[in-house]
Amino acid sequence: MKPPRPTKILHVAIDNGGTFTDCVWIDNGRIRALKVFSTPADPSQAIVQALERIGLPEHLTLFHGTTVGTNALLERKGARVALVTTRGFEDAIEIGRQHRGKLYDLNWERPRPLVDRERRFGVEERTDSEGRILTAPRPEELARLAEDVGKSGAEAIAVCLLFCFANPANEKAVANAVRSLGIPLSFSHEILPEFREYERMSTVVVNAFLQPLMHGYLTKLAQRTEDWLARAGLQSNPDRKSARFFVMQSSGGITALETAAREPVRTVLSGPAGGVVGAAAMARRSGCDRLISFDMGGTSTDVALMDGAIRTSSQSEVAGQPLGVPVLDIHTVGAGGGSLVRFDAGGALRVGPESANADPGPICYGKGTRPTVTDANLLLGRLPAHRFLGGEFVLDDARTRRVVKEWLAEQKVELTLEEFAAGVVRVVNANMEKAIRVVSIERGYDPREFALVAFGGAGAMHACELAESLGIPQVIVPALPGALSAYGILVSDIVKDSSRTVLWRAQKKLPAHELEIEFRKLERAAAAEFAQEGWRAKVTHTRSVDVRYRGQGYELNIPCTGQLLAAFHGEHQRRYGYSHAEREVELVTLRLRTQLASQLSGKTATEGAAAKTPAESAGMWFGGRKMRAQVWDRAALRAGRKYRGPGVITEYSATTMVTPGKIFLVDGAGNLVIRVK
Repeated sequence: MKPPRPTKILHVAIDNGGTFTDCVWIDNGRIRALKVFSTPADPSQAIVQALERIGLPEHLTLFHGTTVGTNALLERKGARVALVTTRGFEDAIEIGRQHRGKLYDLNWERPRPLVDRERRFGVEERTDSEGRILTAPRPEELARLAEDVGKSGAEAIAVCLLFCFANPANEKAVANAVRSLGIPLSFSHEILPEFREYERMSTVVVNAFLQPLMHGYLTKLAQRTEDWLARAGLQSNPDRKSARFFVMQSSGGITALETAAREPVRTVLSGPAGGVVGAAAMARRSGCDRLISFDMGGTSTDVALMDGAIRTSSQSEVAGQPLGVPVLDIHTVGAGGGSLVRFDAGGALRVGPESANADPGPICYGKGTRPTVTDANLLLGRLPAHRFLGGEFVLDDARTRRVVKEWLAEQKVELTLEEFAAGVVRVVNANMEKAIRVVSIERGYDPREFALVAFGGAGAMHACELAESLGIPQVIVPALPGALSAYGILVSDIVKDSSRTVLWRAQKKLPAHELEIEFRKLERAAAAEFAQEGWRAKVTHTRSVDVRYRGQGYELNIPCTGQLLAAFHGEHQRRYGYSHAEREVELVTLRLRTQLASQLSGKTATEGAAAKTPAESAGMWFGGRKMRAQVWDRAALRAGRKYRGPGVITEYSATTMVTPGKIFLVDGAGNLVIRVK
């Protein structure tokens, strides 16, 4: 018998992680959460399982954050790419920059390029820096190129010609020649119309490397979801879809599934970006706009600093591959709840970056055989076994103790379980503390002036100890901490980022007329993309310019106003301690962000449907001593009332650990605030 036909419209965000797939949706005006185990072999399977548990909608809008592209880069499991470039520049992708990844490591090797030498093809053509065509590719050469690419066994094609950002005519000619091969194409004048040939080439190659995989995955996800709706009788009219699909970008905004499939390079930090957006949204409700987001999941920890606004960067690197598309300024380390523990050749304890993932998972999940950070927290009594996932999944304490004892005996290590577990926590905390220092102290920010916003499945478990070590005065644990990345995806704006390199010089006066002309071109192109995706609401445009002093090699991104030059001098002074107001500057790259504001950001977040449970006490280890500590249910805490640690606060998606003597409360925004200093 078919289920009753629903009347609701469902907006649902899904963040596909290494251990859990997190799902957040709106239910009668409130935001709810669900976690299911990920299915690494086919991530779309876990997504449909989550949708089935939520219930059938009349119309589904799915917002998706995915690690498929990230994992493909890390594991180098993408497509065979053919690179077409200007003759003489075929090896630029391998030569790269002079920068050495590890200055003092004599054994360091530069990551291999994603394009093998035999699939790099040069074309006799040339465009100068002003956009003048000096040499156009000959028709017979283009025909021969198409034949050679076809014989190479390439599964995707990346085209990156010299100075094509100034005039794409020659790239378009190459495109017309190879389009008949029926192979996915990526063009640098569309993906990244900017200077710096190596970064532009690397970006378009990464896009081509991911394109077949991401297109196949996203298409399969959409089809699997449509089939599920059809089986329920909600897809009777094939011409009228009952579902719409959107994907989170690395820049902190949503885009249409078709765009993400065409330009997957913009999604490689999709999941972590959702966490940063969610952390900023929840912290602002508590009156905090200076924060360090701390997202500790199953496989990695992502940290970012926000001083009033979310910071983006136009230059980043993932798995050794430079990317020139906008990304949120996030630093990642291989430290998560599922990070595997080992002893190195010298007997030192190491944690990560390898992870147990969802299969087999930590020992306490029932299948794993190697200790993880989650197992260590269980051994210290900080993770109540019977309250995990709101009681839906009971952790196996007895198995964990037995397997870890056997593993320690195999390693010939004479430590008690508690000593070993405490050591694991100290090591992983040191790794994460180092990451927080990278985004704060190493960039001139004092972490003592910020709040630590902790989320992810394991973030709230370690936040107190990290804040104590770094002198951070307070920790904020938002509602839905274990699914905050999915929440951030749900409330993100629709965003299009576009850019164009111009290389104009200025000293006392801006070329205002020329700026207006070029920005209007970018705005018209963005408006056309929004219209193509079916958006009709009013959008906002944010203009900025990459600026540098003439002769410098790198730029600062400055909002484009009438005070652009003065703002650049001021920011240069703040960042580097000096400025030259009389010196000539260069306006390098124009950047435009076009946004359509989310209509979902004002909703109230709540946890899963687990019943409130009374407080209880349990034995926990802190600082090498076992003591009685409280176990609270977050849903049972009274807003505004102060509580004192030690203890843990349990909820459906995460567990928060409070060290001895620390005061905490639930504020009016529903956030858990822990006073550390």
